[in-house]
Amino acid sequence: MAVLEVHGLHVSFDTYNGEVKAVRGVNFSLDKGETLAIVGESGSGKSVTAQSIVRLIPSPPGRIKAGEILFDGKDLTQVDKKEMYHIRGSEIGMIFQDPMTSLNPTMTVGKQIMEGLIWHQSYGKVQALQRAVEMLRIVGIPNPEKRVYQYPHQYSGGMRQRAMIAIALACNPRILIADEPTTALDVTIQAQILDLMKDLQEKTETSIILITHDLGVVAEMAQRVAVMYGGTIVETGGVEDIFHRSRHPYTWGLMKSLPRMDQKQEDELESIPGSPPDLLSPPQGCPFADRCPYAMQICHEEMPEQTKVSDSHQVFCWLEHPAAPKVNDLKVNILSK
Repeated sequence: MAVLEVHGLHVSFDTYNGEVKAVRGVNFSLDKGETLAIVGESGSGKSVTAQSIVRLIPSPPGRIKAGEILFDGKDLTQVDKKEMYHIRGSEIGMIFQDPMTSLNPTMTVGKQIMEGLIWHQSYGKVQALQRAVEMLRIVGIPNPEKRVYQYPHQYSGGMRQRAMIAIALACNPRILIADEPTTALDVTIQAQILDLMKDLQEKTETSIILITHDLGVVAEMAQRVAVMYGGTIVETGGVEDIFHRSRHPYTWGLMKSLPRMDQKQEDELESIPGSPPDLLSPPQGCPFADRCPYAMQICHEEMPEQTKVSDSHQVFCWLEHPAAPKVNDLKVNILSK
């Protein structure tokens, strides 16, 4: 059963140079206890989509132009600020990309955990402090009775990320949005953070939206994947669908940029030539057309419609049209071997 549904989301930013159409018609749903990964390169609209869900888009210059974000039957684009304050943090938690800039340097970590508990759960100070210590212990921070009184600069990078997770999960939210939760962490700490998130999800049945460009993290964490490019979703499917049966040339490009265990030392990783589209004047057709080696004239002129590959797999690509030339995706998609 879906706990969150996003329909036709459009988000723009008004700048001196004009309107930046950062998100253009995004649709997806999130089921209870599921991890949905949203992947794509920088500037594809992943973080803007996540911030729109919890209404953290700065306005001005940002604005949600159109679409619905349905949570518990409520359209979050329409609720007032007071109600959104209660939903944000209590029902929907968020782990931000950079914990050093997201944590308040003037407050102890304990107070930052307690703040949400006092505001959303009506905890007293003593009870909130006990819960803060418990949360630090749950996320694996040693000596939490002492650490609860320390400031963010006294924590290491991995510990700050754990503290962010503790803040996000303190009120037992039903949805957790994790925006690049392992950025700038070494691989050992990354693995610990991912194991922690999976363990907490199993215990609480929290639904997770994982924003990332790291396909290794996707393979480790997610059940479903949405691939974003140029402010739109170009392909969605289960992890097996995306990694082994992907149908969009952009997804193929992402897959071919992954290092492989069976790759020869002299082989170079492939990259996608060109640059992402300028969202001040987004392309009329497929946003990937200018960089796609298989682009046809219609790709530059019209947006492709959704093609249902299977019940769990959808793609937006003109190559799926019956009249389009056939591309052997077994040769293109290295993970289909």
